[in-house]
Amino acid sequence: MRWWDIPAVLELERALFPHDAWSKGLFWSELAHARGAGATRRYVVAEAAGRVVGYAGLAAVDGTGDVQTIAVAFDQWSTGLGSRLLGELLAAATDFECREVLLEVRVDNTRAQRLYERFGFEPVGIRRGYYQPGNVDALVMRLTDPVTAVQGMTHGSQG
Repeated sequence: MRWWDIPAVLELERALFPHDAWSKGLFWSELAHARGAGATRRYVVAEAAGRVVGYAGLAAVDGTGDVQTIAVAFDQWSTGLGSRLLGELLAAATDFECREVLLEVRVDNTRAQRLYERFGFEPVGIRRGYYQPGNVDALVMRLTDPVTAVQGMTHGSQG
């Protein structure tokens, strides 16, 4: 993801997350940490027919990766795009030498939870009222070996 992708990403963000969409400033801030020798972020976009249809981002600090966001346009659901985006983030986590990867997912988003479980993420806790303004709880999930997950993807064991 580059700065010129932000308008299209924001459009998709607002469509997918109308109540708790990220701001333009937040995306700019994240991208500011995605370049150069001291980069701690990796953000990617997926395009189809000239439009952004998905995006994802990872932060890495002290050996721990944190999936910041992952989103797929409604018309791209069930195409494998979410798996490909998550795979890109896990590859980035190995590049950043992360020993584990964490994420938060809405407790009512079972579709995303199943995706994460396929990659080896396991539930480790609940963050009460994490998603605002709806006061929805977040399920915290952890992947303890991103290197093995990435190797499994490259050998066809992930879908």
